[in-house]
Amino acid sequence: MSPAKTHVRDTPVPGAPPIQIIGLHKHFGEPGALREIERHHARIEKARRLVAARQSSQESATPDLTGQAPENIDEPMVVKQDESTQATPGDDVTRKVMGTQPNEPETKDVQQPQPAEDLRAHHHSGLLHVLKGIDLTVNKGEVVCVIGPSGSGKSTLLRSVNLLEMPTGGKVLIEGIDIQDPDVNVDKIRTRIGMVFQSFNLFPHMTVLRNVTIAQEKVLRRTSAQARKVALDMLERVGLSDKATAHPSQLSGGQQQRVAIARSLSMNPDMMLFDEPTSALDPELVGEVLEVMRSLAAEGMTMMVVTHEMGFAREVGTRVIFMDDGQIVEQGRPSDVLGNPQQPRTQLFLSKVL
Repeated sequence: MSPAKTHVRDTPVPGAPPIQIIGLHKHFGEPGALREIERHHARIEKARRLVAARQSSQESATPDLTGQAPENIDEPMVVKQDESTQATPGDDVTRKVMGTQPNEPETKDVQQPQPAEDLRAHHHSGLLHVLKGIDLTVNKGEVVCVIGPSGSGKSTLLRSVNLLEMPTGGKVLIEGIDIQDPDVNVDKIRTRIGMVFQSFNLFPHMTVLRNVTIAQEKVLRRTSAQARKVALDMLERVGLSDKATAHPSQLSGGQQQRVAIARSLSMNPDMMLFDEPTSALDPELVGEVLEVMRSLAAEGMTMMVVTHEMGFAREVGTRVIFMDDGQIVEQGRPSDVLGNPQQPRTQLFLSKVL
């Protein structure tokens, strides 16, 4: 009996960027439709693996004397069944995907299988395609501010970084680790990613101090004394050391959001994600939260911030990304994107908010 699989991959890759997003897609819709997308993707990948194995076998048996590069595996090909390719219960699916039937002669007119990315994007017209092939790298120490109209996919992109939203296509790498890999300890990876939400998500029946210590004790296995010391240090850092014994209902919205930031910082994260942290606050309370975020940026914290605060993005951000309709429309230095946008959609958006 083979040993049970253990999740062991959680060590950062030296030199890898904190966040790397490759070809990210996200659909919302009926669970059955989403599962069908994944089944189609699996069938296409199986067919391509069979083609690649067939090519490899042929190349090893017959040296390439023409000087030409091997055929691209994405080109239309026919998988013929012989002694080296035994029939399996899924071969009928493979033939269907590749456009062939048993004992069918080779032909150049075989239809090329649809790429998995295109399949996810177009196979089910009833699905809402929220993210459409996002490519993004956030380097160490960067403060990347994501702006755009409501419904453009900003929050979904941010929540996909730590798999609060499960992508339906593409990859998310955290410090070089593909967090969708089944061998990865996702919970361990998440301890290195702090997140602050639009709503504060504090436990209303717990004191401020307990809200900041509970995750340390349950997840990081710190002792009560260790967690308390870290919590008090973090509360002092956000200017709330005098509120340790208060309950969330006794705090203003800005104070509750600062507690949420302290709670994230108490986990010693390598990076921070902020999902419109000031959107639920009265205008006069916004400044105190932004000031804490400015201090974090000045200390070199890697940050990805979804925000409508253009002043913060201009002042603190090292890069601004404008999103619309699930895509990155424009990105660059804040002075360029906010001061001299090149894309008409960016210009239209900024004309209404600046």
